[in-house]
Amino acid sequence: MCGIVGILGNSPAVPRMMDSLKRLEYRGYDSAGVATASGGKLDRRRAPGKLSALADVLANSPLEGNSGIGHTRWATHGEPTQNNAHPHMTERVAIVHNGIIENFKVLKDELIAAKTSFEGDTDTEVVARLMTHYLDNGLAPRAAFQETLGRLEGAFALCVLVAGEDNLMFGAREGSPLVIGLGEGENYLGSDAMALAGLSNQLI
Repeated sequence: MCGIVGILGNSPAVPRMMDSLKRLEYRGYDSAGVATASGGKLDRRRAPGKLSALADVLANSPLEGNSGIGHTRWATHGEPTQNNAHPHMTERVAIVHNGIIENFKVLKDELIAAKTSFEGDTDTEVVARLMTHYLDNGLAPRAAFQETLGRLEGAFALCVLVAGEDNLMFGAREGSPLVIGLGEGENYLGSDAMALAGLSNQLI
């Protein structure tokens, strides 16, 4: 029952994402994190434990950016450590995920054979590394995302930021819920309507 929020906005994303993640605490979680896109670059902050731990990290090391993704994680693949907390990020993408990728081991072995390194033990990191692999091989962001989705087996709700694309966010779902919220010059993604309460009253 992980929680997801995404903001493609026109004002600082982190304070609003933290408010949304607090609304999702009822789902249960053991780590949390946020990532933003700003100035063509991605950055993130993560922490095991409660949102207060993530708030402390952000107080010491703030994140800028009007577009961002946030996550509260309930561990499935991999222990509730900082390395396994979402968002998972490479130099090219940042991803949060709710669900289970059933064929992650096959995909991970394939990527390791292609000299890809991993820092954690989650199925979600495999998605981030796979999309990065397609970007590195020349696919445009949308095509790389679609190619990645075509390789995944299982249940997922995904929210993705791409380096160099501050005004772009991808979302997709298969068997796990994902809600789109519409705003004034902004759009949002969330794992349920509660995630977007206070952000939007126009939901898809």
